[in-house]
Amino acid sequence: MSEKDVIKETRPRMETVIEDFRRKLATIRTGRAAVSLLDNVMVDYYGTPTPLNQMASVHAPEPQLLTVQPWDQSQVGAVEKAIRASDLGLNPANDGKLVRIPIPPLTEERRKQMAKQAHEVAEDHRTAVRNIRRDANERLKKMLKDKQISEDNERDGLEEVQKLTNSYISKIDDLTKTKEHEITSV
Repeated sequence: MSEKDVIKETRPRMETVIEDFRRKLATIRTGRAAVSLLDNVMVDYYGTPTPLNQMASVHAPEPQLLTVQPWDQSQVGAVEKAIRASDLGLNPANDGKLVRIPIPPLTEERRKQMAKQAHEVAEDHRTAVRNIRRDANERLKKMLKDKQISEDNERDGLEEVQKLTNSYISKIDDLTKTKEHEITSV
């Protein structure tokens, strides 16, 4: 095993963090209706917490409206209750078959809250990237100690891992700036 193998294993792990970050950012509300907004909503489906998107179809027919149609019509009330209980600040209404969720325009205070939430998610993911870097660096140092690689190879490996870390952290920063702009633009 060489330092190149360590780097080859590190890159996909960091890529996974970026993908997870994109998913988490999609669930943070902007002023516009997005189906992904309800991805984290769990409904009590006959005593079992079930993700909303696994028991209903969610649509965004208008920019300021989401509709949720449960496949089991008896669960309309449970779906409405779960959306109300989520911390999204939404006020759903049901007509017996369909749950309509008007997306209110964001207040300045709520926008700041959302931007702060995006920064917190970003920091968690930056930490995850740094932890991956630490693991890779420890493996390289152990390989040097076990005389599997030379000092030069270890130094090159450490530099390469740092370059990877910097590039992935800058991707997180770019995605955060884009999301913050999306949230704060009226």
